[in-house]
Amino acid sequence: MGETRKLAGNSVDAYARDIAEFGDFLDGREVSGLPSASQADVAAYLLQLKRDGRSASTVNRKMASLRAFYRFMAMKGYCGENPVSDIKPPKIAKKDIEYLSLAEVESLLGQPDGSIRGIRDKAILEMMYATGLRVSEVIAADVEDVNLRMGFVICTGEYGKARIIPLGRPARAALEDYIYDDRPKMLRASQDDSKALFLNYYGGRMTRQSMWKMIKSYAADAGLEKKITPQILRNSFAVHMVQNGADLKSLQELMGHEDMAATQIYLSVSRNHIKDVYDRAHPRA
Repeated sequence: MGETRKLAGNSVDAYARDIAEFGDFLDGREVSGLPSASQADVAAYLLQLKRDGRSASTVNRKMASLRAFYRFMAMKGYCGENPVSDIKPPKIAKKDIEYLSLAEVESLLGQPDGSIRGIRDKAILEMMYATGLRVSEVIAADVEDVNLRMGFVICTGEYGKARIIPLGRPARAALEDYIYDDRPKMLRASQDDSKALFLNYYGGRMTRQSMWKMIKSYAADAGLEKKITPQILRNSFAVHMVQNGADLKSLQELMGHEDMAATQIYLSVSRNHIKDVYDRAHPRA
């Protein structure tokens, strides 16, 4: 299916679930299958999602899935017209970008101890903040993707386009300690994932859930009251880069954004930061 070729991994699963959920909704309305859905059915489904308390972003994603599905159905002649074409998705209220201050980042990165697991976790946190990688990209990284001598990591990313991201000195040092000294101790000969960069206790590739738990635990140890997630670490990388003069085009390439609009949201934080500095520093502010 042409529409799904653009999607990958979790996106394909979400797409399939969205279509199946709408199919179940149609069954409840005694509509004879997805091709028979009308605009009234879609409108009723949209209303039901709102009544169920689904967020605007979730509703938008489900509408996007249906829009793509019925565009394909119409193109193949499986249905007369797209029942979703004139349905307007709900507006999403802009949220403030959540990120850590430099002091909070330093506190978080200082929590792992000198144990085998602590050295691994230190390498993960340093690499995430140094590169702004998505948690999925950190999990998927292999040892061969890291070049410590030249100081960079190669990331294929969710769009299949490889990018080279520099590693700062602290991240290189943490990765060197982990890769050469502690990672070999975590390997298990029976594991197929022996090429994975970050290993779990059993010698296999780490999971998204274990990454989240690890970061949450260290955030608590650091006394950070706000909820800390891998995305907030990624945001912190981007915000601090912009605040220190990085241009948007370079930041877009580093973060693997397909659309510049995704990168531009970090400008608003930078503008607020500059305004705060001006208000504090200028005698006539």
